[in-house]
Amino acid sequence: MTLTPLLESLERLDEAHVHMLDLADSKKQSIKENKVEDLIRILNKESKQLKLIEQLEEERGQAAYAFLQGVGIRSNLNLNLTELSRLVFDLEDKQKLLDIQKRLSGTLQKLKEANTLNQQLLQQALSYIDFSIESMSYYSETEATYHHPAGKSAGVQRPGLFDSRA
Repeated sequence: MTLTPLLESLERLDEAHVHMLDLADSKKQSIKENKVEDLIRILNKESKQLKLIEQLEEERGQAAYAFLQGVGIRSNLNLNLTELSRLVFDLEDKQKLLDIQKRLSGTLQKLKEANTLNQQLLQQALSYIDFSIESMSYYSETEATYHHPAGKSAGVQRPGLFDSRA
């Protein structure tokens, strides 16, 4: 009925998510500074970290199952940490479990907020790029070259960018 493997796997999960939080912060800086190469490098690191988190989550599930087996529950229940803590009777172990649950929950909430902010920053950057492309492509290429004034036809001028009523 040892809780130690479960606590250790939860600690490693929290560390992995803290690392993801650091990567999210680096990603925010790369987006703000428009460093695409750094952003790609960070995304690759995130992908590797996600694979590690998947493995750690599998270990956590196995440790929780082993704990349930240790307390005499033979079915493969998918209990959350609060429900698992009700099966722990040692007050010190119960407190450790609740502390790591609180820490992990806080880390996940911060990560969610950081990812939401990064998503908004990327959306703004894409909107700016779309606007820039539209404003650059508004005039045709022939308008950007020099023509002799006598060769221009009068009255066929295109309105300026901000003069249109469309």
